[in-house]
Amino acid sequence: MKKVFTKRLISAILTTALIGTSAFALFGCGKASKDTSNDAKVHITNVSYDPTRELYESYNKIFADHWKAKTGQEVEVTQSHGGSGKQALEVANGLEADVVTLALEYDVNAVRDAGLINDGWINNFENDSSPYTSTIVFLVRKGNPKNIKDWNDLIKDGVGVITPNPKTSGGARWNYLAAWAYADKLYNGDVSKIEDFVKKLYQNVLVLDSGARGATTTFVENGQGDVLLAWENEAYLSIKDHPDEYEIITPSVSILAQPSVAVVDEVVDSRGTREVATEYLSYLYSDEAQRIAGDNYYRPYNQDILKEYSDVFDLNINLVTISDFGGWDEAQKTHFADGGIFDKIYEK
Repeated sequence: MKKVFTKRLISAILTTALIGTSAFALFGCGKASKDTSNDAKVHITNVSYDPTRELYESYNKIFADHWKAKTGQEVEVTQSHGGSGKQALEVANGLEADVVTLALEYDVNAVRDAGLINDGWINNFENDSSPYTSTIVFLVRKGNPKNIKDWNDLIKDGVGVITPNPKTSGGARWNYLAAWAYADKLYNGDVSKIEDFVKKLYQNVLVLDSGARGATTTFVENGQGDVLLAWENEAYLSIKDHPDEYEIITPSVSILAQPSVAVVDEVVDSRGTREVATEYLSYLYSDEAQRIAGDNYYRPYNQDILKEYSDVFDLNINLVTISDFGGWDEAQKTHFADGGIFDKIYEK
């Protein structure tokens, strides 16, 4: 009897050790990925920038229908919005995002540099992972009482300018670079004169909000300033909501603004949401989603669909690109990093 008991005890100990070893093999070497493919509902979070609220409210509905038809699974998308640079910092510091849809490549790179997005993300989707584009225009009050027609009018005495802070807002960085491009052409590359021009412009800025939507609120709702430097889509939304109060002025030079999208690899692999997150961004290039972008005043990447909106957008606008500034890494280092040109020229 004693021998039988001893054998059973040894067997139990070995079995327990084997189970423990297997559990360690499964869970002890890092985070376990949860497979959500068989769940009745899957949840993902899209961390985006300020003016995309309406776009993704519409898009999330059609994507939910698409995902349900494709997989039989329901999907719920949580949205987060704010200044693009601030949003990137939040994700890098732990805000859990399955995807980011930010205002520019540099902000996605900040999340990549935090170890959350794999190298080469920009090649994962078409058009440098930019499914829609925009540009920078002026929103002025109806009748344009200050007769603002181009960038040079923004440095005149008595003109109140509203634009977000380039330190926190992606749209603000596009605004700044568009103004710089105009001055660069005006002064044939004379950096001293260009800096002086941009400095005068920012001396006329009344409020530096943290994001583009905050700047729109300052101009439209709070009635401050004579001109808002705005994303094209944001300006059109203001016209739509207040058709008799504002008008859009297209400057002679602006910039091709390319918002960027990326899957947050570290998060989707941890949560088991890679498939749905990838499809979420991929479906932005579908004809249905491209028209959703156009209806929300973003320029569709699909050129045939873009032409459908030729009565909305000025398709002949003179646009510089970020490559004219040496790419985003160079532009950030030169203009927006601590101690860069913006810090040098901006005075409260």
